[in-house]
Amino acid sequence: KIAAILAGMERHRERLQQLKPRVLMGEFGGACGTLASIESGAMETQAGLMAELGLAQPDIAWHTVRDTIAETGAFLGLLGGSLGKIAMDVKLMMQHEVAEVFEPFAPGRGSSSTMPQKRNPISSCYIHAAISVVRQHAAALMDAMVADHERSTGPWEIEWIALPEAFCLIAGALKQTRFVLEGLEVDPAAMMANIELTNGLVMSEAVMMGLGPYIGREYAHDLVYDLCRYRNQAAGFDIIPTAILEKPPSAELRPNQKDQDSLPSYDLLDAILELYVEKEMGVPEIVERGYDLEVVRKVARLVDFSEYKRRQAAPGVKITPRAFGKDRRMPITNGFHV
Repeated sequence: KIAAILAGMERHRERLQQLKPRVLMGEFGGACGTLASIESGAMETQAGLMAELGLAQPDIAWHTVRDTIAETGAFLGLLGGSLGKIAMDVKLMMQHEVAEVFEPFAPGRGSSSTMPQKRNPISSCYIHAAISVVRQHAAALMDAMVADHERSTGPWEIEWIALPEAFCLIAGALKQTRFVLEGLEVDPAAMMANIELTNGLVMSEAVMMGLGPYIGREYAHDLVYDLCRYRNQAAGFDIIPTAILEKPPSAELRPNQKDQDSLPSYDLLDAILELYVEKEMGVPEIVERGYDLEVVRKVARLVDFSEYKRRQAAPGVKITPRAFGKDRRMPITNGFHV
């Protein structure tokens, strides 16, 4: 968890360095950006002013092309999102039934007015509230970009309100985040106890994926499901909630969505994928084995058209003889038809 969050913060540091040359650039161009009011030495005057202010000299006036200001707001919004992620996780992990981490303790800080045993995530609440407003300001700064001609009649005044407030709010969120992380109280024993609540059943997905190449993913899912139910019954209570065990496979693209809404049954899907991917058979060869032409075409099309998604994914464990990305790649820029 912390390593993933740190990686995101390192990307923000990189973005900030890339941002500075574009944003720390002055504007001095006269009414319409032409410097027409300076009879001679206009560019030299502009250069001298920028040098005195410690800003870069623009290639051309940007009075009504304010993408760099909006980019600054977008950066603050992104940074705020990462800070909000930290705050959200701390709030959830401070819940009484989880109790894995706590914000720094001080007498009276975070105590509930009605429940003395409770410690409220004060700083995390501040962070969450602040970054929520920053995101709205980032959107407002995008609106300020829509300026008219070379001398705007109003939209850029949005920046006068949104930009200072965004900086103030993100500064507060950063301060609170630093306070939380520097004094974060971590309970490793509680973490281990929560993991062991299921007596190892939390690792059932790994078992299912390990069995999949040998007995098929669908059968492996059902087998591990039955074993988990048996373990629940033997324990006398639901170590894994029944709702989790009985939930059908789903990418959860929409409420109540199930894989079978748009895909063939897993038995049929596994068989076609094995022939198409592992055996490298073409659509006609697979159809010759008795499979429906339209179903085979649909499966092949979904596999091929999703190649760009696999290019974006991180490297994964190879669990089949022919792994996507490593052993099987499709062109994503050339047109091809199945």
